[in-house]
Amino acid sequence: MVFPPSAPAQTASEIRQAAKPALITPLPDKMPGAEHDSPVLVALGRKLFLDKRLSSNNSQSCNSCHNVEGKGGGVDNQPTSPGAFGKRGGRNSPTVLNAGLQLAQFWDGRAADLVAQAKGPVLNPIEMAMPGEAEVVKKIGAEKDYPPLFDKAFPGAGGRITYDNIARAIAAFERTLITRDRFDDLLKGNDKALAPLELKGADLFFKTGCTTCHTGPLIGGNTYMKVGLVNRYETADLGRFDVTKDNDDKLKFKVPTLRNIGLTSPYFHDGKIATLPEAVKKMAWLQLGKELKDDEVKAIVAFLGSLTDKARAAR
Repeated sequence: MVFPPSAPAQTASEIRQAAKPALITPLPDKMPGAEHDSPVLVALGRKLFLDKRLSSNNSQSCNSCHNVEGKGGGVDNQPTSPGAFGKRGGRNSPTVLNAGLQLAQFWDGRAADLVAQAKGPVLNPIEMAMPGEAEVVKKIGAEKDYPPLFDKAFPGAGGRITYDNIARAIAAFERTLITRDRFDDLLKGNDKALAPLELKGADLFFKTGCTTCHTGPLIGGNTYMKVGLVNRYETADLGRFDVTKDNDDKLKFKVPTLRNIGLTSPYFHDGKIATLPEAVKKMAWLQLGKELKDDEVKAIVAFLGSLTDKARAAR
């Protein structure tokens, strides 16, 4: 992609240098653990991820809340998600794209990895509402299409359909969901990857102090931070405190990845912030105590657009 000449606030080279202190690097070719995933295991995981039979009334799949088909951003783009019987959960569904690169799963980090995360929603009474692990195994085992697939995917385990193997297969599929964006092209040396307004936004992103929280390859997803660090954000959700019971963790949530952030509206743990410009402006005020001007917000939002997977970007 070639953009018309202009005078960017920063050059691509300067943006690359600014990214280094925050350890922002291109996403890796594979997620940790993917080296052990066979194609048949990944295919089984994809089938399970899309299968509504994993819910008690055959109405919900993993993909219902974490849509990865087509240009889906790994979310359902709802403030909070309706479950099998229509009741909504209390938190916004985070993206599953690149999720295996995060330090933990869920907003509060209660699941250590993708396998643990995959086990949660299936049994959650609000979400997929299956009554127990044994019932899940029995239901999947009774479907004639699954036993031969498990035989091929888990040959060393005798093809056993277990709750753990179901989760392991789903996690294997999720480990394939690495995205590729234009900002990584810039980090890899392509000076023409970003438009002038996007370069200006990247410059503002670093200078404003956004990397106080948003660091690492995912530009987030690697630490917990209090929401409303400088200025209060009204929420009854205590975040990570519910997991650790440590008073220091009250109102702390996992910092969301900014990769594909343009696809994952609405925003914040409660899904109450409808648009990305609103989220950028509010975050600067809540976390940094800074009031951004409209043109600054516009530039930062333009930069964040460069973090969208090229295969999912609007044409």
